[in-house]
Amino acid sequence: MTTATLRAGIDLGGTKIQAVVCDDLDRVRGEFRRPTPTEGEPADVAAAIVEAVNQAALAAGVDPSDIAALGVGSPGQIDVAAGTVSQAGNLPGWRGVYALGSALTDALGMPVILGNDVQVAVMAEMELGAGRDYGSFIGVFAGTGVGGGVVLDGVLWRGRGAAGEIGHMVVEADGALCPCGREGCLEAYAGRAAMEAMVRRRVANGEHTKLLKIMAKKGKTRLASGVWAKALKKGDPMAVELIDRAVWAMGNGIASAVNLLDVEAVIIGGGLGLRLGQPFVDRVAEAMRPHLVMAMHPPALHLAALGDLGGAVGAALLVQDHAPRRPGPQPVTRPVHHIAPAD
Repeated sequence: MTTATLRAGIDLGGTKIQAVVCDDLDRVRGEFRRPTPTEGEPADVAAAIVEAVNQAALAAGVDPSDIAALGVGSPGQIDVAAGTVSQAGNLPGWRGVYALGSALTDALGMPVILGNDVQVAVMAEMELGAGRDYGSFIGVFAGTGVGGGVVLDGVLWRGRGAAGEIGHMVVEADGALCPCGREGCLEAYAGRAAMEAMVRRRVANGEHTKLLKIMAKKGKTRLASGVWAKALKKGDPMAVELIDRAVWAMGNGIASAVNLLDVEAVIIGGGLGLRLGQPFVDRVAEAMRPHLVMAMHPPALHLAALGDLGGAVGAALLVQDHAPRRPGPQPVTRPVHHIAPAD
């Protein structure tokens, strides 16, 4: 048995499952990443999560039985009390309700607590990352979809259960079709799933792009963030156009949210945001500026400080009551972009 009290966290995304094992100082002791299944049903995703937890424990040099509890950040509608996930459209066959919590407890023999994937990532940035210096901020995570979270007066605002859904703010009336079925949502322009659907439609109509060739060369089945980054580096016109469109949409949507809430900062993360990095954050900042009511006093913009592990670390924070932490996490150094005040 290990002498440290350990917690595990899972970041369940549309393209990857990231697992971490954290100690009581929130240090990552071991991690493992694997692709999210593209076929099957929720039980197949649950089995992949079990594998990821076991492999992360192996990387940490501990037995899974040494882990006190598991937190899972999942897309879809989360019923924390029931331990269920429903309507997770970016996961295979997941249109109904599935008791993910009990399935994982049965397989791993530990308590499991579920949370919204983006909200747990925002919670991690609030406690350990780029949000530590702020009482209020908006987290915007661009990946397979676009999710968000809102921190007000140092507390994650959950609303009636669906707060922070910035990906479904309308940025263009009667605009592009979103995976949610509505039109003009931010996610329809800046979520990888919607962007990939657009690429495939245009290629089917005879247009040309390097995106699908790069995807195949990398051995991917989807247009992952690294594929977009490579295509941009090569100057692929379609990739440049669609990323420009994503920046425009994020600038509009985030500026509107800032105008409503007047937060101190915006933190940008998610697979696409992190892969494109600070230049992407800088471009979003510039796209926001013309739309800000408080243009002379704009919020600070940061790249998520915890990187790819933020969602999984945040999920591990969900179960901290099962593994009490000693105080004193180390500050995280991260770059900041201040939007230039309007002339």
